[in-house]
Amino acid sequence: MKILLLKPSSLGDVIHALPVLRLIKLEVPGAQVDWWILRGLMPLLEGDPDIRRLIPFDRRDWGRPRHWPAVLRLVRQLRSERYDWVLDLQGLARSAWFGRACGGSRFVGVRDWRELAPLLHGESVRRPSPRAHAVDWQRALLAHLKVPLRTGWEWIPRRTAAAERLALDFPGLWQGSWIGLQPGARWDNKRWPVPRFVELVGLLSRSHPAHRIALFGGPEDRALGQAVTQADPVRCLDLTGRIPLPGMIEALRRMDLLVTNDTGPMHVAAALGKPVVALFGPTDPSRTGPYGQVESVLRADPPPPCAPCLKAVCHHAEPLACLNGITPAQVASAVSARLVGR
Repeated sequence: MKILLLKPSSLGDVIHALPVLRLIKLEVPGAQVDWWILRGLMPLLEGDPDIRRLIPFDRRDWGRPRHWPAVLRLVRQLRSERYDWVLDLQGLARSAWFGRACGGSRFVGVRDWRELAPLLHGESVRRPSPRAHAVDWQRALLAHLKVPLRTGWEWIPRRTAAAERLALDFPGLWQGSWIGLQPGARWDNKRWPVPRFVELVGLLSRSHPAHRIALFGGPEDRALGQAVTQADPVRCLDLTGRIPLPGMIEALRRMDLLVTNDTGPMHVAAALGKPVVALFGPTDPSRTGPYGQVESVLRADPPPPCAPCLKAVCHHAEPLACLNGITPAQVASAVSARLVGR
């Protein structure tokens, strides 16, 4: 059996889709599964034992006519695979068009009408409820395919080589206890203010003196990481922009807990089973919060009437009221409660 999974981006979305891969392979161990993914996210899945091949997606090439012949050659190549299932887990126009062009005996996608993608699907699966989590939507697609929703599988297998590289570069990570902080997010609108993170470091230093603090984020978060690290340079280890995706996963595996904005590493930590304290403002945690830990989400109480607005830019009269309503003391208290529970 040959299966093509279409879930090119983003980091959190790919993490949400991994149960589809794991459960299909449990049901059909001999299935050959290919995954269409954004080139920059390929390190996340490279070497995964359940994937036969990663097919890179270069978003910018799709908007450049000179690259269209290469896209069409890829489509012809994938059509020749004669996939049994093509599964559009993204549910947007680009992924739906690509899946339809690649052929396949059965083309199934998630039913998202924002870009009319279901018009191209052979079959589409609606969200179980308007506020159902993204992972549960993926699981509904599996149920539609009659794939049993088994338990006892590992969401993200350990990357031994990445862990060994991390241990060489940052040997201190393998000593003592750690709390992770993720101050960045793709939208500025989803970022709890850096001064709040700085104050939180001081509170955690007093309430959890046995824990050191690791700062997570990509190269674009270096300024954020440096600003927070300066609050306590001895206790803080700034990893922002210094480790690749596999290394980030293995570093998160070392954390006792992660305090995070609504962004990709939050979903990685939840998939690893790590306690998460998630800070939400403009987005809806019931749909995209840390899976299995939505009760750990902190929001302003009461939230401003516009939240969740689901917008990348804040238009409220009091900018970022939805995030500024969360205090460092509340976050520190939630960290203590979760560490005790752990």
